[in-house]
Amino acid sequence: MAGRPRLTGADFARHRTRLLAQMEPNSIAIVHAGFPPTRNRDVEHAHRPDSDFFYLTGFPEAHAIAVLLPGRAQGQYVLFCEEKEPEKEIWTGLRVGPERACADYGADDAFPLSAIDDILPGLIEGRSRVYHALGKDAAFDRRVLDWVNLIRAKVRNGSQPPGEFVSLGHLLHEMRLIKGRNEIRLMRHAAEISAQAHVRAMQACRPGGHEYELEAELQYAFGRAGARFPAYPSIVGGGANGCILHYTENSARLKRGELVLIDAGCELDCYASDITRTFPVSGRYNRPQRALYEIVLEAQAAAIEQVAPGNHWNQPHEAALAVLAEGLRALGLLKGSLKRILREETYRRFYMHRT
Repeated sequence: MAGRPRLTGADFARHRTRLLAQMEPNSIAIVHAGFPPTRNRDVEHAHRPDSDFFYLTGFPEAHAIAVLLPGRAQGQYVLFCEEKEPEKEIWTGLRVGPERACADYGADDAFPLSAIDDILPGLIEGRSRVYHALGKDAAFDRRVLDWVNLIRAKVRNGSQPPGEFVSLGHLLHEMRLIKGRNEIRLMRHAAEISAQAHVRAMQACRPGGHEYELEAELQYAFGRAGARFPAYPSIVGGGANGCILHYTENSARLKRGELVLIDAGCELDCYASDITRTFPVSGRYNRPQRALYEIVLEAQAAAIEQVAPGNHWNQPHEAALAVLAEGLRALGLLKGSLKRILREETYRRFYMHRT
Protein backbone atom coordinates (compact mmCIF):
# COMPACT_ATOMS: atom_id res chain seq x y z
CA MET A 1 0.00 0.00 0.00
CA ALA A 2 1.33 3.45 -0.90
CA GLY A 3 2.27 6.05 1.72
CA ARG A 4 -0.55 7.54 3.71
CA PRO A 5 -2.11 10.65 2.11
CA ARG A 6 -3.02 13.64 4.24
CA LEU A 7 -4.85 16.92 3.87
CA THR A 8 -2.56 19.94 3.92
CA GLY A 9 -2.92 23.43 5.35
CA ALA A 10 -3.61 24.59 1.79
CA ASP A 11 -6.59 22.22 1.59
CA PHE A 12 -8.17 23.62 4.75
CA ALA A 13 -7.43 27.19 3.65
CA ARG A 14 -9.13 26.45 0.33
CA HIS A 15 -12.22 25.18 2.18
CA ARG A 16 -12.37 28.35 4.27
CA THR A 17 -11.90 30.59 1.23
CA ARG A 18 -14.75 28.87 -0.61
CA LEU A 19 -17.07 29.25 2.36
CA LEU A 20 -16.12 32.89 2.95
CA ALA A 21 -16.89 33.65 -0.69
CA GLN A 22 -20.43 32.33 -0.24
CA MET A 23 -21.18 34.09 3.04
CA GLU A 24 -23.10 37.34 3.00
CA PRO A 25 -21.00 40.50 3.49
CA ASN A 26 -20.96 41.69 7.09
CA SER A 27 -21.68 38.20 8.45
CA ILE A 28 -19.95 35.81 10.84
CA ALA A 29 -19.69 32.00 11.05
CA ILE A 30 -19.13 30.26 14.38
CA VAL A 31 -18.13 26.58 14.40
CA HIS A 32 -17.46 24.46 17.48
CA ALA A 33 -15.06 21.48 17.56
CA GLY A 34 -17.20 19.72 20.15
CA PHE A 35 -15.96 17.90 23.23
CA PRO A 36 -15.52 14.23 24.14
CA PRO A 37 -18.66 12.71 25.70
CA THR A 38 -18.29 11.04 29.07
CA ARG A 39 -17.97 7.28 28.94
CA ASN A 40 -18.31 6.70 32.66
CA ARG A 41 -17.39 8.70 35.77
CA ASP A 42 -14.24 10.67 34.87
CA VAL A 43 -13.44 8.65 31.72
CA GLU A 44 -14.12 10.30 28.37
CA HIS A 45 -14.41 8.83 24.91
CA ALA A 46 -11.60 9.77 22.53
CA HIS A 47 -12.17 13.17 20.94
CA ARG A 48 -13.33 13.19 17.34
CA PRO A 49 -13.66 16.75 15.92
CA ASP A 50 -17.00 17.89 14.56
CA SER A 51 -16.91 17.19 10.80
CA ASP A 52 -17.71 20.77 9.78
CA PHE A 53 -15.09 22.15 12.14
CA PHE A 54 -12.39 19.76 10.93
CA TYR A 55 -13.24 20.44 7.27
CA LEU A 56 -12.55 24.12 7.81
CA THR A 57 -9.59 23.99 10.19
CA GLY A 58 -7.87 20.61 10.48
CA PHE A 59 -7.44 21.52 14.15
CA PRO A 60 -7.40 18.35 16.28
CA GLU A 61 -8.30 19.51 19.79
CA ALA A 62 -11.60 19.49 21.63
CA HIS A 63 -13.45 22.62 22.83
CA ALA A 64 -11.91 24.86 20.15
CA ILE A 65 -14.09 27.41 18.32
CA ALA A 66 -13.46 28.69 14.80
CA VAL A 67 -14.79 32.06 13.67
CA LEU A 68 -14.91 33.24 10.04
CA LEU A 69 -15.40 36.95 9.30
CA PRO A 70 -15.55 37.90 5.61
CA GLY A 71 -13.87 41.22 4.95
CA ARG A 72 -12.16 41.55 8.34
CA ALA A 73 -9.06 43.65 7.74
CA GLN A 74 -6.99 41.95 10.46
CA GLY A 75 -7.69 38.48 9.04
CA GLN A 76 -10.81 36.45 8.29
CA TYR A 77 -10.05 33.34 10.36
CA VAL A 78 -9.98 33.52 14.15
CA LEU A 79 -9.50 30.48 16.38
CA PHE A 80 -10.11 30.08 20.11
CA CYS A 81 -8.34 27.12 21.72
CA GLU A 82 -7.01 25.95 25.05
CA GLU A 83 -3.85 27.56 26.35
CA LYS A 84 -0.56 25.79 26.96
CA GLU A 85 -0.61 24.66 30.62
CA PRO A 86 2.32 22.37 31.50
CA GLU A 87 0.72 21.08 34.71
CA LYS A 88 -2.47 19.99 32.91
CA GLU A 89 -0.57 18.70 29.88
CA ILE A 90 1.25 16.21 32.12
CA TRP A 91 -2.15 14.56 32.70
CA THR A 92 -3.97 14.99 29.41
CA GLY A 93 -1.32 15.46 26.73
CA LEU A 94 0.31 18.34 24.91
CA ARG A 95 -1.79 21.18 23.58
CA VAL A 96 -1.27 23.22 20.44
CA GLY A 97 -1.90 26.59 22.10
CA PRO A 98 -2.86 29.88 20.39
CA GLU A 99 0.64 30.68 19.13
CA ARG A 100 1.07 27.43 17.22
CA ALA A 101 -2.55 27.61 16.05
CA CYS A 102 -1.49 30.52 13.86
CA ALA A 103 1.85 29.08 12.78
CA ASP A 104 0.75 25.49 12.16
CA TYR A 105 -2.98 25.69 11.44
CA GLY A 106 -3.30 28.90 9.45
CA ALA A 107 -5.33 31.02 11.87
CA ASP A 108 -5.00 34.77 11.29
CA ASP A 109 -5.58 35.33 15.02
CA ALA A 110 -5.79 32.84 17.86
CA PHE A 111 -6.88 33.47 21.43
CA PRO A 112 -7.19 31.36 24.57
CA LEU A 113 -10.63 29.93 25.23
CA SER A 114 -10.61 31.63 28.61
CA ALA A 115 -10.84 34.99 26.81
CA ILE A 116 -13.71 34.12 24.49
CA ASP A 117 -16.46 35.83 26.51
CA ASP A 118 -14.49 39.07 26.33
CA ILE A 119 -13.48 38.86 22.67
CA LEU A 120 -16.14 37.04 20.66
CA PRO A 121 -19.08 39.41 21.42
CA GLY A 122 -16.94 42.20 19.97
CA LEU A 123 -16.44 40.16 16.79
CA ILE A 124 -20.18 39.48 16.52
CA GLU A 125 -21.21 43.08 17.22
CA GLY A 126 -22.09 44.94 14.04
CA ARG A 127 -22.44 41.76 11.98
CA SER A 128 -25.91 41.42 10.48
CA ARG A 129 -25.99 37.63 10.04
CA VAL A 130 -24.69 34.70 12.11
CA TYR A 131 -24.01 31.36 10.41
CA HIS A 132 -24.24 28.63 13.02
CA ALA A 133 -25.34 24.98 13.23
CA LEU A 134 -28.39 25.64 15.39
CA GLY A 135 -29.83 22.52 16.99
CA LYS A 136 -26.69 20.39 16.79
CA ASP A 137 -25.52 21.13 20.35
CA ALA A 138 -28.05 22.73 22.71
CA ALA A 139 -25.39 23.78 25.23
CA PHE A 140 -23.34 25.56 22.58
CA ASP A 141 -26.50 27.14 21.13
CA ARG A 142 -27.07 28.75 24.53
CA ARG A 143 -23.52 30.10 24.58
CA VAL A 144 -23.94 31.69 21.16
CA LEU A 145 -27.25 33.26 22.25
CA ASP A 146 -25.60 34.52 25.44
CA TRP A 147 -22.95 36.31 23.38
CA VAL A 148 -25.63 37.85 21.17
CA ASN A 149 -27.68 38.88 24.18
CA LEU A 150 -24.68 40.70 25.63
CA ILE A 151 -24.76 42.88 22.55
CA ARG A 152 -28.55 43.29 22.66
CA ALA A 153 -28.31 44.53 26.24
CA LYS A 154 -26.24 47.48 24.99
CA VAL A 155 -28.46 48.52 22.08
CA ARG A 156 -29.34 51.82 23.79
CA ASN A 157 -25.64 52.59 23.84
CA GLY A 158 -25.39 52.11 20.09
CA SER A 159 -24.48 48.41 19.92
CA GLN A 160 -25.69 46.55 16.83
CA PRO A 161 -26.68 42.90 17.40
CA PRO A 162 -27.11 40.53 14.45
CA GLY A 163 -30.64 40.33 13.12
CA GLU A 164 -30.52 36.91 11.47
CA PHE A 165 -29.34 33.37 12.20
CA VAL A 166 -28.72 31.04 9.25
CA SER A 167 -27.86 27.34 9.35
CA LEU A 168 -24.22 26.92 8.38
CA GLY A 169 -25.05 23.59 6.77
CA HIS A 170 -26.94 25.25 3.91
CA LEU A 171 -23.61 26.40 2.52
CA LEU A 172 -21.08 24.05 4.03
CA HIS A 173 -22.73 20.69 3.41
CA GLU A 174 -23.18 21.43 -0.27
CA MET A 175 -19.46 22.25 -0.40
CA ARG A 176 -18.51 19.05 1.37
CA LEU A 177 -20.25 16.93 -1.28
CA ILE A 178 -17.54 17.88 -3.79
CA LYS A 179 -14.23 16.37 -2.76
CA GLY A 180 -10.80 17.78 -3.52
CA ARG A 181 -7.91 15.73 -4.86
CA ASN A 182 -6.36 15.04 -1.45
CA GLU A 183 -9.75 14.23 0.04
CA ILE A 184 -10.29 11.60 -2.65
CA ARG A 185 -6.84 10.15 -2.01
CA LEU A 186 -7.59 9.97 1.70
CA MET A 187 -10.95 8.29 1.13
CA ARG A 188 -9.39 5.76 -1.25
CA HIS A 189 -6.71 4.98 1.30
CA ALA A 190 -9.34 4.46 4.01
CA ALA A 191 -11.22 2.13 1.64
CA GLU A 192 -8.03 0.15 0.91
CA ILE A 193 -7.40 -0.31 4.63
CA SER A 194 -10.98 -1.47 5.16
CA ALA A 195 -10.88 -3.85 2.19
CA GLN A 196 -7.75 -5.50 3.60
CA ALA A 197 -9.43 -5.71 7.00
CA HIS A 198 -12.41 -7.53 5.49
CA VAL A 199 -10.09 -9.99 3.76
CA ARG A 200 -8.31 -10.59 7.06
CA ALA A 201 -11.64 -11.29 8.79
CA MET A 202 -12.67 -13.72 6.02
CA GLN A 203 -9.38 -15.58 6.36
CA ALA A 204 -9.81 -15.83 10.13
CA CYS A 205 -13.43 -17.01 10.03
CA ARG A 206 -14.06 -20.54 11.30
CA PRO A 207 -17.17 -22.45 12.42
CA GLY A 208 -17.30 -22.38 16.22
CA GLY A 209 -15.62 -18.99 16.49
CA HIS A 210 -17.40 -15.87 17.68
CA GLU A 211 -18.53 -12.72 15.94
CA TYR A 212 -16.35 -10.62 18.22
CA GLU A 213 -13.25 -12.49 17.04
CA LEU A 214 -13.85 -11.21 13.52
CA GLU A 215 -14.51 -7.74 14.91
CA ALA A 216 -11.12 -7.93 16.63
CA GLU A 217 -9.44 -8.85 13.33
CA LEU A 218 -11.05 -5.80 11.71
CA GLN A 219 -9.96 -3.49 14.50
CA TYR A 220 -6.40 -4.85 14.40
CA ALA A 221 -6.15 -4.26 10.65
CA PHE A 222 -7.54 -0.74 10.98
CA GLY A 223 -5.15 0.22 13.77
CA ARG A 224 -2.11 -1.45 12.21
CA ALA A 225 -2.60 0.73 9.12
CA GLY A 226 -2.92 3.94 11.15
CA ALA A 227 -6.72 4.19 11.37
CA ARG A 228 -7.28 3.89 15.10
CA PHE A 229 -11.06 4.01 15.02
CA PRO A 230 -13.89 2.55 12.96
CA ALA A 231 -16.09 5.00 11.09
CA TYR A 232 -19.11 3.52 12.90
CA PRO A 233 -19.68 0.53 15.23
CA SER A 234 -18.67 -2.57 13.29
CA ILE A 235 -21.46 -5.02 12.48
CA VAL A 236 -20.55 -8.72 12.50
CA GLY A 237 -23.71 -10.78 12.24
CA GLY A 238 -23.74 -14.53 11.79
CA GLY A 239 -26.89 -16.37 10.68
CA ALA A 240 -30.09 -14.51 11.53
CA ASN A 241 -28.08 -11.69 13.17
CA GLY A 242 -27.04 -10.62 9.67
CA CYS A 243 -30.66 -9.60 9.06
CA ILE A 244 -30.59 -7.02 11.88
CA LEU A 245 -29.59 -3.90 9.98
CA HIS A 246 -27.70 -2.19 12.81
CA TYR A 247 -26.67 -5.23 14.82
CA THR A 248 -23.64 -4.45 17.01
CA GLU A 249 -23.78 -7.03 19.82
CA ASN A 250 -21.25 -9.17 17.93
CA SER A 251 -21.23 -11.91 20.57
CA ALA A 252 -22.82 -14.99 18.97
CA ARG A 253 -21.05 -18.17 17.90
CA LEU A 254 -20.52 -18.68 14.17
CA LYS A 255 -22.11 -21.85 12.81
CA ARG A 256 -21.23 -24.12 9.92
CA GLY A 257 -23.60 -23.74 6.98
CA GLU A 258 -24.58 -20.17 7.85
CA LEU A 259 -23.55 -16.85 6.37
CA VAL A 260 -21.87 -14.02 8.24
CA LEU A 261 -22.40 -10.38 7.32
CA ILE A 262 -19.72 -7.81 8.08
CA ASP A 263 -20.50 -4.10 7.72
CA ALA A 264 -17.38 -2.24 8.79
CA GLY A 265 -15.05 0.51 7.70
CA CYS A 266 -12.26 2.55 9.21
CA GLU A 267 -12.09 6.32 9.58
CA LEU A 268 -8.88 8.09 8.62
CA ASP A 269 -8.44 11.75 9.59
CA CYS A 270 -12.25 12.13 9.84
CA TYR A 271 -12.83 10.61 6.38
CA ALA A 272 -14.88 7.44 6.45
CA SER A 273 -15.01 4.21 4.50
CA ASP A 274 -17.98 1.84 4.49
CA ILE A 275 -17.95 -1.76 3.19
CA THR A 276 -20.49 -4.56 3.61
CA ARG A 277 -19.79 -8.14 2.58
CA THR A 278 -21.56 -11.43 3.30
CA PHE A 279 -19.78 -14.78 3.03
CA PRO A 280 -20.15 -18.39 4.23
CA VAL A 281 -18.77 -19.19 7.66
CA SER A 282 -17.39 -22.51 6.37
CA GLY A 283 -15.94 -21.00 3.19
CA ARG A 284 -18.39 -22.38 0.64
CA TYR A 285 -21.92 -21.28 -0.35
CA ASN A 286 -24.71 -23.83 -0.50
CA ARG A 287 -27.02 -23.68 -3.51
CA PRO A 288 -29.70 -21.26 -2.12
CA GLN A 289 -27.03 -18.97 -0.66
CA ARG A 290 -25.19 -18.86 -3.99
CA ALA A 291 -28.41 -18.07 -5.85
CA LEU A 292 -29.02 -15.03 -3.62
CA TYR A 293 -25.38 -13.99 -3.82
CA GLU A 294 -25.51 -13.98 -7.62
CA ILE A 295 -28.63 -11.79 -7.57
CA VAL A 296 -26.98 -9.26 -5.26
CA LEU A 297 -23.82 -9.25 -7.38
CA GLU A 298 -25.90 -8.60 -10.51
CA ALA A 299 -27.74 -5.79 -8.73
CA GLN A 300 -24.44 -4.20 -7.73
CA ALA A 301 -23.20 -4.29 -11.32
CA ALA A 302 -26.46 -2.76 -12.56
CA ALA A 303 -26.17 0.06 -10.03
CA ILE A 304 -22.56 0.82 -10.91
CA GLU A 305 -23.47 0.99 -14.60
CA GLN A 306 -25.85 3.86 -13.78
CA VAL A 307 -23.16 5.91 -12.02
CA ALA A 308 -22.40 8.30 -14.86
CA PRO A 309 -22.43 12.05 -15.53
CA GLY A 310 -25.92 13.27 -16.38
CA ASN A 311 -27.80 10.48 -14.64
CA HIS A 312 -30.13 11.17 -11.73
CA TRP A 313 -28.69 10.38 -8.31
CA ASN A 314 -31.46 7.80 -7.70
CA GLN A 315 -30.88 5.78 -10.88
CA PRO A 316 -28.31 3.41 -9.30
CA HIS A 317 -30.83 2.53 -6.59
CA GLU A 318 -33.63 2.01 -9.10
CA ALA A 319 -31.44 -0.25 -11.23
CA ALA A 320 -30.36 -2.37 -8.28
CA LEU A 321 -33.90 -2.58 -6.96
CA ALA A 322 -35.26 -3.84 -10.29
CA VAL A 323 -32.61 -6.59 -10.43
CA LEU A 324 -33.20 -7.64 -6.83
CA ALA A 325 -36.97 -7.73 -7.24
CA GLU A 326 -36.79 -9.72 -10.48
CA GLY A 327 -34.28 -12.13 -8.94
CA LEU A 328 -36.44 -12.75 -5.88
CA ARG A 329 -39.43 -13.23 -8.18
CA ALA A 330 -37.52 -15.80 -10.25
CA LEU A 331 -36.64 -17.72 -7.08
CA GLY A 332 -40.30 -17.78 -6.05
CA LEU A 333 -39.75 -15.56 -3.00
CA LEU A 334 -41.95 -12.81 -4.50
CA LYS A 335 -45.19 -13.24 -6.43
CA GLY A 336 -46.67 -11.28 -9.31
CA SER A 337 -45.19 -9.24 -12.13
CA LEU A 338 -42.08 -7.12 -11.65
CA LYS A 339 -44.16 -3.99 -12.26
CA ARG A 340 -46.62 -4.97 -9.53
CA ILE A 341 -43.84 -5.93 -7.09
CA LEU A 342 -42.22 -2.52 -7.53
CA ARG A 343 -45.53 -0.64 -7.36
CA GLU A 344 -46.79 -2.41 -4.23
CA GLU A 345 -43.30 -2.63 -2.70
CA THR A 346 -43.75 -6.26 -1.69
CA TYR A 347 -39.95 -6.57 -1.88
CA ARG A 348 -39.72 -4.58 1.37
CA ARG A 349 -40.07 -7.76 3.40
CA PHE A 350 -36.55 -8.60 2.25
CA TYR A 351 -35.21 -5.17 1.31
CA MET A 352 -36.59 -2.42 3.52
CA HIS A 353 -33.82 0.16 3.10
CA ARG A 354 -32.02 1.62 0.07
CA THR A 355 -28.96 1.04 -2.04
